Amino acid sequence: MLRHTLAAALLLATPTIAVASDETPAADPARLKMLVEKLVSFGTRHTLSSTTDPKRGIGAARNWGAAEFARLSKACGGCLTVERISDRFEGPRAPDGVIVEDVLAIQKGSDPDRVIMIAGHIDSRVTDVMNITADAPGANDDGSGTALVLEAARLLSQHQHRATIVYALLSGEEQGLWGGKLLARHAKEKGWQVVAMLNNDIVGNTRGTDGTVVDNRVRVFSEGIRASEDLAAQLARRGIGGEDDGPSRALAKAAVRAAERHPAIGLEVLAVRRPDRFRRGGDHSPSLELGYPAIRFTVGIENYDRQHQDLRTENGRTYGDTVDAMDFPYLARVTALNAALITELADAPPAPAQVGIDGALSANTMVRWTPVDGAAAYRVYWRRGDRRDWSDSRLVPATAGTELNLPGVVVDDNFFGVSALSEDGSESIVTFGGLPLVP
Repeated sequence: MLRHTLAAALLLATPTIAVASDETPAADPARLKMLVEKLVSFGTRHTLSSTTDPKRGIGAARNWGAAEFARLSKACGGCLTVERISDRFEGPRAPDGVIVEDVLAIQKGSDPDRVIMIAGHIDSRVTDVMNITADAPGANDDGSGTALVLEAARLLSQHQHRATIVYALLSGEEQGLWGGKLLARHAKEKGWQVVAMLNNDIVGNTRGTDGTVVDNRVRVFSEGIRASEDLAAQLARRGIGGEDDGPSRALAKAAVRAAERHPAIGLEVLAVRRPDRFRRGGDHSPSLELGYPAIRFTVGIENYDRQHQDLRTENGRTYGDTVDAMDFPYLARVTALNAALITELADAPPAPAQVGIDGALSANTMVRWTPVDGAAAYRVYWRRGDRRDWSDSRLVPATAGTELNLPGVVVDDNFFGVSALSEDGSESIVTFGGLPLVP
């Protein structure tokens, strides 16, 4: 990923920085197709299917996923540590209980406790969620996300990064987001400082139920008010106007930024301002509940005939989640976008822990933020209070301190945030500015 040097960025001092298209991560459509076809070959990957059959069922699929991670680790000189975490879950969709297992590959960074997680769920289902024997190809839901995670691991493991990257193949999504719960709980138990969780679920088709083709857009869902905040914290966020600027919303805006800085990927990010699709959920939800910034990537248009369906043809209409309904060049572009976003966040310093603003009864605004170890510069953003996207920014070298006075910018009429940058220009998410900080 070709990033501007900090010196050049300081000279340009513009809010948007162009990125050379020839350095865009190059995901391989043919490899992605091969990975999805292999997943489909396991017949069903229902979480309650066989864990011992060497060729069919969730157990065979998870063993294969772990072997793929091990193969990628060998190619990068052992840079990935493969782990399998598990626990027993019980619920309406598993009344007798089931052992849910996630397969992880961990690429440690130079700042090992700061973690970025990228996930897709390996399990599949048909119309009856309790049918554990019928063929359930799960090509797009969520073979696409599983293949994306494996291909992202191949791309990102070719370089060392500042943050640790955790590649996760999750089980039990269709039974109750259990793999996502297991991963989030594991992160908390390990004390990981999770700066981003990217959930990729249904990311490989471009033709919708009504035949409409959308191949230039991917949807990214994010929460504004944090699920983890108590009432007092929610009221405090309301008081500073930060309902649209929680960490997960900032992460979604970073995805928009990554797409804009990599025009060769050819994807617009439709940043939908809700945690997930209407009245639906995904494996990022448990991370949100524990306070981790998390977003969901999903195709620009869904084909509901190709989700959670028995394999059949009725009245000339084909049902079933099969490989032929997928668009692998599109999946490659979504993979490239994930890789670009992770690369920037993993190579950037942490975001400032706090940003404060002051300027009541004044024509000027003072922005202050907590210092970040390893930051070469900070970018102060602002926008009018009736806008959702940052419109103005100013770069501040770390040597200039951690405050910036903005003459003529009225605090009542604008919102503010600050990100941290590395020497090569990698940028963190933006921390929203709230109450004053003591100088």
